[in-house]
Amino acid sequence: MQIVSQNKCFGGEQAVYSHASGVCGVDMTFAVYLPPQAKHASVPVLWYLSGLTCTHENAMVKGGFQRHASKHGIAVIFPDTSPRGEGVADDAAYDLGIGAGFYLNATQEPWKAHFQMDDYVVKELRAIIQGALPITENHGITGHSMGGHGALTIALRNPTLFKSLSAFSPIANPTQSDWGRKQLCAYLGDDESTWAEYDASILMSERGWHGDILVDQGADDQFIDLLRPQALAQAAATRRQPTDLRMHAGYDHSYFFVSSFAEDHVAWHAQRLKSNGR
Repeated sequence: MQIVSQNKCFGGEQAVYSHASGVCGVDMTFAVYLPPQAKHASVPVLWYLSGLTCTHENAMVKGGFQRHASKHGIAVIFPDTSPRGEGVADDAAYDLGIGAGFYLNATQEPWKAHFQMDDYVVKELRAIIQGALPITENHGITGHSMGGHGALTIALRNPTLFKSLSAFSPIANPTQSDWGRKQLCAYLGDDESTWAEYDASILMSERGWHGDILVDQGADDQFIDLLRPQALAQAAATRRQPTDLRMHAGYDHSYFFVSSFAEDHVAWHAQRLKSNGR
């Protein structure tokens, strides 16, 4: 881990690091907020996965998570959304390639050499921060849009690694959406049976989750038809999965929406991460 920047923030520290990733084959950058409580003891950690076109910086600057994380004594990790750099495959469209890793492990050329974001988040980056930062093994995960998709699918497939789960406006049913079918086909190939592992609605109906789930969605989200929250709600109802899916009138897909409900999510995760139970 090489320090890119460090800033005092709400009594804690907002830092940005870079490191050589063996999983993605390039240098990766991520941000970490450590609350003031981390100076004296290890703290739980909340992962925030960002959406299309974002880097580690968007939520770090616009999400407003630091104030709430400082209050509740939890760290926040902001990974990048894809590998970047010389030799990394890209596409002219904003929703494929750099900035659009979809938190999966690509199996198709030219993507598979670097686009291994599932393993990067779940295995490599988790191991790095667990060994280098004053954090406990109590991890929660959330994210926005493509990052909400990532948070849901990663947690549902790795329930022993996460104690708490939430999402902001997630791409909830990508196998049935233009925000999904294009990317899943490009990264995984045209065999749609391989796509289900990265569809939160399918995973919800088949596996469920060991706790309750919080999902916030703007009712005036300009992308709501691509996100398909109704599919996730139906899957949760069929599974009888405790899920609080809150639809907010007047809110869109922007960071104004995310920052409006960031406090709720941080408090929600903190309660579960600090509990003694599962």
